[in-house]
Amino acid sequence: MGSAIVVADTSVIINFLRIDRMDLIGAHPSPFIVTDHVSDEIADSYPEQQARFHAALGVGHITQHRIDDPTEVEIFLRLSARGRLGAGERSAIAVALNRGCALAIDDSRAIRRAIEEAGIAGNPLTVLRTQDVIVHLIRAKLLEIEAADAIKENWHLNHRFTIRVGSFAELL
Repeated sequence: MGSAIVVADTSVIINFLRIDRMDLIGAHPSPFIVTDHVSDEIADSYPEQQARFHAALGVGHITQHRIDDPTEVEIFLRLSARGRLGAGERSAIAVALNRGCALAIDDSRAIRRAIEEAGIAGNPLTVLRTQDVIVHLIRAKLLEIEAADAIKENWHLNHRFTIRVGSFAELL
């Protein structure tokens, strides 16, 4: 994953906000962006996460973009028509497809819909789950395997987010 931009859905960002490690998103070899919809979803959850998110925006770990391109609006509305995806998911998918960015997202149903849309548009789509973001950081020598495994354990024990491997070493 070179310097291609990554459009992140709320789920991936919240995983890093929960453990106060937005510095990892900022250190990732690819720049991360979020849509206004994703920002709104983060703001709706917890004040502490919202404060961490705004701090990450402030130091440039992540940047926020509006959806105002007609193509993005069209994709967003098309995804809305079939329901069941949140506004953050729909907006992240629309921006990633329209701008040729990678998509960071964890929800399997949303991933299937994104791949389906990419097929319709004839655009290749790179999808990253939270665990892929961590693997990129390890490969870029920005995170040690032991530290990554400690993060994985913290997510599992304290935040009801489970990555189904014993160690990140298995994914390298």
